Amino acid sequence: MPRPDPLASDADALIDTVIDREGRYVNHPADRGGPTCWGITEAVARAQGYAGDMRDLPRAEASSIYRRLYWLRPGFDRVALRAPKIAAELFDTGVNMGAETATGFLQRALNALNRAARDYPDIAVDRDIGPRTLSALDAFLKARGKGGETVLLRAMEALQGERYIALAERRPSQEAFLYGWLANRIGPD
Repeated sequence: MPRPDPLASDADALIDTVIDREGRYVNHPADRGGPTCWGITEAVARAQGYAGDMRDLPRAEASSIYRRLYWLRPGFDRVALRAPKIAAELFDTGVNMGAETATGFLQRALNALNRAARDYPDIAVDRDIGPRTLSALDAFLKARGKGGETVLLRAMEALQGERYIALAERRPSQEAFLYGWLANRIGPD
């Protein structure tokens, strides 16, 4: 009998948490994403082949979309092999801001924390999880030890929080979401 893949179970738990937090159908007038169900925007659902009413998007379909677009495609599953907390943060931020933005936060934080390239070379902030990003992550974790993952997580969350505040400052309509973003998307769960 095959053993369950613990990383798949972790991904399932992350997806379930996001779906539970996002809830069913919402069409908030200040949300530029338009109608959503389970946190999946209508545009994303349509691009993934869903043609039905957004109110009827099956939870299983939303889960499948999250796994494909926000876990596997950006390579967060490969990060989970090294640093599960970082992968979880990448996933959650990627769902809310886009996987490329989340990856950029990781790359920027890795560059800022490499002690002027003494621990490992700077990497391009290309917003892609590739061999250089994974190598930098490995080198960071090796250089910083057990507490390194927590510090890297805090750096990424700082970048995320700054982006939320800047967004609300630029577009006052987004202030409707700022408290929830800061309360539910940053810091310990």
